[in-house]
Amino acid sequence: MMPRLLKRAGRFLLFIWTVATLTFLLARAVPGDPALAILGTNPNPEDILRLRRSLQLDRPLLAQYMTFMLHLAVLDLGESLVDRRPVSTCLRRHLPKTVLLALAAMTLTVPLSLLLGFLAVFGKNRVWEALATAFSALGLAVPVFLLGLLLILVFSLGLGLLPVSGSGGIQFLVLPAVTLAFPLGAFLTRMVRAVLREEAQRPYVLLARSKGLSAAQICRRHILKNAFIPIVTIAGMQAGSLLGGAVIVENLFSWPGIGTLLLTAIRQRDLPSIQGAVLLMAAMYYLANLLVDISYSRLDPRISHDRTG
Repeated sequence: MMPRLLKRAGRFLLFIWTVATLTFLLARAVPGDPALAILGTNPNPEDILRLRRSLQLDRPLLAQYMTFMLHLAVLDLGESLVDRRPVSTCLRRHLPKTVLLALAAMTLTVPLSLLLGFLAVFGKNRVWEALATAFSALGLAVPVFLLGLLLILVFSLGLGLLPVSGSGGIQFLVLPAVTLAFPLGAFLTRMVRAVLREEAQRPYVLLARSKGLSAAQICRRHILKNAFIPIVTIAGMQAGSLLGGAVIVENLFSWPGIGTLLLTAIRQRDLPSIQGAVLLMAAMYYLANLLVDISYSRLDPRISHDRTG
């Protein structure tokens, strides 16, 4: 047990160190001076120098990197260059909104994808297969931002049923969640249909039929049980990828989550906020995939602990 935990902890630390290093370098490779972004247009050169010195932006890059990593080792993400508040405080304020949006999107995605994928393979009516195919093709072809704009035009500006942007009650959550869930549901539907169809052609299915089991019994006892692990794997990977889509969706609907914080920090050249937001999103993505790995041995005892270690 302990070696497995140490191995996972080591992998996580290596992952975070790699993401932190890349984020640190890329954030400073973006053109622009954070001091100019803070002071605005036509600032006094002396004010620029004074601000850069107070923010320690005049130090060598290596010295800045070492300071950043030392602070990160004690979970100190620094202060925002714009409002001088701790980055961790800003992240705690925005994180619940991103988690809420991701959970709402997954709540819409998983049941719909499982239902469409199942009916496309085992439904007696071929309409279900055509519907699943059309849904998958449309969801993967339409960009997220275009889908969001279409939903705003129809349900907000056209019908006046839902608010355009912001946060508040559940009515503010509907359009962002649907926008985020649609492409993920299309991909998951295609994968569920492919996995179920592949399992339905396995030799054990023919053997079960020869024993006189009904189609419902074969599906419930054998096909779904064997198809569950790859489906959970795909769903877990999609849950991690929600964070990438959330950046676009949150800004499109002015949803105050981590994605909105990240793009605002990029526009303002707020380096500590950029680093903190990216690290948090990376840690959440890693955690989602780790939970999927841990669930393998719970879903199927035949899978050894070594494979999830």
